[in-house]
Amino acid sequence: MTRYPLHFETQTRADAGVTEHWSGGTHKHEARMTLAIPTEFDGPGTGFSPEDLYAAALQNCFVATFKVLARNSGLSFQSLEGNADLTVDRDENGVPWMSRIDLRFALNGVENADLAWRLLEKTSRECMILNSVRTEKVFHFSIDGANEAH
Repeated sequence: MTRYPLHFETQTRADAGVTEHWSGGTHKHEARMTLAIPTEFDGPGTGFSPEDLYAAALQNCFVATFKVLARNSGLSFQSLEGNADLTVDRDENGVPWMSRIDLRFALNGVENADLAWRLLEKTSRECMILNSVRTEKVFHFSIDGANEAH
């Protein structure tokens, strides 16, 4: 059983200049990511941006949560494919924020479609990173070609 609280540490190092790349990573992994300001904010756009990482964190938390729930429920599936579309906008005070994310997931090779639909719905409610943000979340699911949105 998981014991809370859990702690995850990251690290980064950046030199001055909006066109300069920087590197970041975690204490658990030697691999480093190349990061950059996106072209939309006058950066080079040739590395992962904070916006990319934000969308990826939301999307991949869903995947991780679904995989655990599927294992615990005995759901067999071949693959889960995802696509995320993050909208950055300004709020009512003119402050930029991540206003909406559309998350599309296609579940393939499912033996029990009813259980799979229930687990997709449950995952959308129980993913801890998705539950930690105020960004509007819109889910689009398909199982072996059958579509549903919520």
